[in-house]
Amino acid sequence: MKTSPGRFFEDYRPGETITHAVPRTVKMGERALYHMLYPARHALHSSDIFAQACGLPFSPLDDLIVFHTVFGKTVPDISLNAVANLGYAEGRFLAPVWPGDTLSATSEVIGLRETSNGKAGVVWVRTTGRNQHGQPVLEYVRWVMVRKRDPKAPAPAPVLPELSPAVAAERLVIPRGLDFTGYDFALAGEPHRWADYAIGETIDHVDGVTVEEAEHMLATRLWQNTAKVHFDATLRDDGRRLIYGGHVISLARALSFNGLANAQMIVAINGGAHANPCFAGDTVRAWSEVLDRAETGAPGVGVLRLRLVAVRDGAPPFALRDAEGRYRADVLLDFDYWALIPL
Repeated sequence: MKTSPGRFFEDYRPGETITHAVPRTVKMGERALYHMLYPARHALHSSDIFAQACGLPFSPLDDLIVFHTVFGKTVPDISLNAVANLGYAEGRFLAPVWPGDTLSATSEVIGLRETSNGKAGVVWVRTTGRNQHGQPVLEYVRWVMVRKRDPKAPAPAPVLPELSPAVAAERLVIPRGLDFTGYDFALAGEPHRWADYAIGETIDHVDGVTVEEAEHMLATRLWQNTAKVHFDATLRDDGRRLIYGGHVISLARALSFNGLANAQMIVAINGGAHANPCFAGDTVRAWSEVLDRAETGAPGVGVLRLRLVAVRDGAPPFALRDAEGRYRADVLLDFDYWALIPL
């Protein structure tokens, strides 16, 4: 048999390292499509001239282009038969990715646990993305619920990884040469700098985007994400295609420009949860909360720890959980990240 149905839960073993096919060279076409789909418009990822004024040789590709590309490499081996992608932790962007770089990925299985109904299990993996020189550019942990091939098959002994609640500020990697001392706030789009944001402050990003069926499938194909639940309407009892969670992340990040235009580069993903499924026809809105602040050793560069929350239209402002402590049904995404911002 030359075709493959993909891996099921019982096919994973703790400590196993998986090399993912196929390496991908990313160029300006990915940027153009990314900016069209969401639309992203942070200045450092939009303009070579702006990036050069900030000490970089030219504009790096958007951080989430890197994330989606590396994530897409892992899907055939990790989440082809997924029920849902559940969350992220300990993510760090380790080096900028430039147009023309070739990205590849490997994953180590670090945790397994069968679900209570015995029909699926949760798989934890630590994924590393590298460029053509073998240099790590991104690492993160994610966990995904994967169907079992045979619900009656015995499950492996559970292994639960210990994960940090956040990436420590001193472990953040600042791109070499980055210098915000001459930062042009007018060209960036907003005057707000690091000191203007207070811990505990919440920001309503005002705008919304309605998700379209064809648009989300185009985006998911762009990242070569082949997970069946995003394309095959027969896999769910309700006959609906599940929106790729990364699509929601990028929509929310693009919406956050209104209020966080100077949060230029994502340098870490502390945690993330796809709290509820998103479907075509949903209108996505977003708000942010400032969780922490820190300075860095780079000239003029500070960092904000931000909670980015995506919700369906009509959700009450800044409401995350219900009285029982569970995510509200209208919350789609809870995403905790560090971003670089001028001091």
